Amino acid sequence: MAGIAVLGTGAWGTALARLAALERIRSAQTRAGGLDDVSGVTLWEHHSERAVEMQWERVNRAYLPGFPLPANLRVTSDLADAVRGHEIVLLVTPSQQVRENTRLLAPLVEPGTIVVSGSKGLEIGTHLRLTQVMAQELPMGTPIAALSGPNLAVEIARGLPAAAVVASTDEAAAEKVRAALNTPRFRLYTSDDVVGVELGGALKNIIAMGVGASDGLHYGDNAKASFMTRALAEIARLSIAAGANPLTLAGLAGLGDLIATCSSPLSRNRTLGEEVAKGRPLEEVLTERKSVVEGITTTRAALEMAEALGVEMPITAAIGQVLFEGAPIREVVSSLLGREPKRELEGM
Repeated sequence: MAGIAVLGTGAWGTALARLAALERIRSAQTRAGGLDDVSGVTLWEHHSERAVEMQWERVNRAYLPGFPLPANLRVTSDLADAVRGHEIVLLVTPSQQVRENTRLLAPLVEPGTIVVSGSKGLEIGTHLRLTQVMAQELPMGTPIAALSGPNLAVEIARGLPAAAVVASTDEAAAEKVRAALNTPRFRLYTSDDVVGVELGGALKNIIAMGVGASDGLHYGDNAKASFMTRALAEIARLSIAAGANPLTLAGLAGLGDLIATCSSPLSRNRTLGEEVAKGRPLEEVLTERKSVVEGITTTRAALEMAEALGVEMPITAAIGQVLFEGAPIREVVSSLLGREPKRELEGM
């Protein structure tokens, strides 16, 4: 199996590294070589003290407590050591750190290495998708892919069934990543629509905050379903304008991820929206959280992108008013509901 390095020790990065390592143990047990023939997985942690702690204690207490790290999963703070000899490198860091981390990675990438974005977001200022950011920093010709889907880290760590999409314009690269990460409980599909897969994964975080706010205000299931559906139409409008295949938004990286993120109490974006709707200041809610809430920065970047492409995004704009201007949520909701009625598929 292809060697894998995972860069980033948040919940999702750790869950992915753990998944890959456990699958290698399972596969080795079915081969003649047994456990003596287990290929390893490397997990990179930026801070040396935390890397030593995780390597020694065999658990990520900060972001994925309760899930022991397999013996064949090695944690290091040495980036060169982490990626050396590996055929696949997964970058799973906060979206606004992707450019910086890719720059660190670039001189270490060996010919033929596939670099995969496991993060979901857009870069503020450029409103670039993360694989676009990576392409600007990596050596020309490096195969790049995006991994996305309804993948709540804790459920993956528990071994619960899930599915995802690996998207790349390089079909062979996508298939290699699929083969390396596919397990009996984590089913992977491939796609050549990188634009749709990335935008679906990024933009649903915005919508999850809105759904959380709806739940916090006790608006009911009709409101939630209506909001999610209209939000998906909004995601599709922007994605199509950016060059995506609209059918991608009906798949795992679109509708699938939207459902999971909007419905689960494990979703950071959804729970943030719920707390803000209860009247708590945004800054107060954020100070209690260790993990980044990607929907906040993605809202800014999506509004930049929508303006550049001439796409109307009233739901995203409304969420931006609440987050960045302190607009009262109930007034924003009334404003959305009071918009002039249109054809359901207007602008599609």
